Amino acid sequence: MNDGASGVRARPLRGRVASAVAGLTVAAVAAASLVSCSSGDGDDGGASFTPRPSAPDTASFSGAAPSALGSLGSSVKESVRAAASAAAASASARASEFEASVSAEVARANQAAEKKLKNVEGRGNATADVSITGKPRAETGGLLAVIVNITNSTDQTASFAVQVDFRDSDGKVVETRFVGADDLAAGARAHPLAINRKPPEPALTAEVAKAERY
Repeated sequence: MNDGASGVRARPLRGRVASAVAGLTVAAVAAASLVSCSSGDGDDGGASFTPRPSAPDTASFSGAAPSALGSLGSSVKESVRAAASAAAASASARASEFEASVSAEVARANQAAEKKLKNVEGRGNATADVSITGKPRAETGGLLAVIVNITNSTDQTASFAVQVDFRDSDGKVVETRFVGADDLAAGARAHPLAINRKPPEPALTAEVAKAERY
């Protein structure tokens, strides 16, 4: 009787063991399948893998780039200085050309005007016949020049001597120029130039200091 009972109890135990082994086998197969999916190319929607970024290779860097930039900056500065120097030389040349365009005859008249005004007291007898007009620096090579407008308001031929003072903002006379017009017919006009060679700054203003008709 006991042997029969033992045989009856042993059969269910073997069934449970077989079920457990089968379950473990299914789990192992499923795990292998997941590993296979994750290691594929990703076309089937499997899990993606992001590699860890590697540290930069510092051996590939050198000081050549900053040095090159420094050289470029020096070249730019040299170019700017050269351009400024060339511009200054060009402006000086234009100013000289402008002054040279004044004829020798005009220069002689200006010298005569200076000599004449040395003996004139006060502002002279012809300030009402003289006015001045500014001339654009673009036309004078950058120099400050004014047009001295002389009108012979008398009914006789006359010569004129004019002194033009250039003053700074404080009213101080910085430079004086003399211009003249010889043998100007009655009612005629002359327009000599008074040229100042001082730098553009500080700004100067021109005024008729003396004017003599003779």
